[in-house]
Amino acid sequence: MRKHNSSHISKFYTKTHKERLRIVQAFSQLDESDVQFLKTPSSIDFHTANRMIENVIGIMPLPLGIATNFLINNKNYLIPMAIEEPSVIAAASNAAKIARQSGGFVATSSNPIITGQIVLTNIKDILSAQENIETEKKQLLHLANQQDPIIVELGGGAKDIRTETVHTQRGTMLCVNLLVNVQDAMGANIINTMAEKIAPTLEKITGGTALLKIISNLPISKITTAQAIFKKDIIGKKTVEDILDAYAFAQSDIFRCTTHNKGIMNGIDAIAIATGNDFRAIEAGAHAFAALEGNYKPLTHYYKNEQGNLVGTIKLPITVGTVGGITQSHVIAKTAIKILQVNGASELSQVMASVGLAQNFAALYAMVTTGIQKGHMKLHKRKLILRQAQDEK
Repeated sequence: MRKHNSSHISKFYTKTHKERLRIVQAFSQLDESDVQFLKTPSSIDFHTANRMIENVIGIMPLPLGIATNFLINNKNYLIPMAIEEPSVIAAASNAAKIARQSGGFVATSSNPIITGQIVLTNIKDILSAQENIETEKKQLLHLANQQDPIIVELGGGAKDIRTETVHTQRGTMLCVNLLVNVQDAMGANIINTMAEKIAPTLEKITGGTALLKIISNLPISKITTAQAIFKKDIIGKKTVEDILDAYAFAQSDIFRCTTHNKGIMNGIDAIAIATGNDFRAIEAGAHAFAALEGNYKPLTHYYKNEQGNLVGTIKLPITVGTVGGITQSHVIAKTAIKILQVNGASELSQVMASVGLAQNFAALYAMVTTGIQKGHMKLHKRKLILRQAQDEK
């Protein structure tokens, strides 16, 4: 069990590499092998990489940093983030420090229900096909669950089948939605295997042809939220009003809204990469969710409460795993999850949403006060100095 340490660490950025590692080690109870992995510039060798993807010629590391100050659902976190962009981790840490004065972040996550789609074509009588699927639903679910009995034992597995007709320029198709509780896995392999297994049976009972058997990366049943209060006494009354104006503009202008949401994903993606999760799937789902009602909108929402403080919320689908995939085979991903000390995928998604909200608030705060470039370019200058020093060697 984690000791009651605080993630509020004064001037963490001024400490040496060794000091930072020892702080993280003590906070997350890492063993010496974990620390050694973090010391190694590339903790993945060629043979491991060659098993992960095709045609490997090398390995491209990213900086792995720690965001401090996060208090989420009354629990302290040090948050590993893998990213190349300067100021992101500093901004998130500063936003978390402000939110901490009001109790930090409150986050929730719904059941991990993910959809697999089996798309059937060439069906003569779609209504009869839907009735046949409903009749055989129990058997279809049983067949799907035979593909992963372990997840079923843990309380997950295929839970329901729903059908819908989709009218396309190539004709009417029948989409069979397989709803699967993936527990602490990201779920792609589980769902794709299930979908491919039941497709031949669906063909037999509908008379159609199974065209697609694939997961959807828009998990509208797997929604994560987070909320935080940013006190007017800390950020200033004028800043509260200016952030509300900036948010209103993002609601009304798609060009600003795109960058608004990109800043959110700066934080979420960085955690996904650090923990070995599919940040591309998270990105796709988030942006589709932002446009779900027909117009692309911000993933965050801001308003002023009765005390005049700024309240920020975020709502988006986040599908991640803490078991399976490279979360178990990549030593840095395993260590990152160990640093987080999360109890499963739902908690990890709550951490991600909280960081996404923090990142967004920090960007808005910077833009309406000093400007986004002041902190960004200060850290960017450090990169230029490093590059110059390397060129001179």
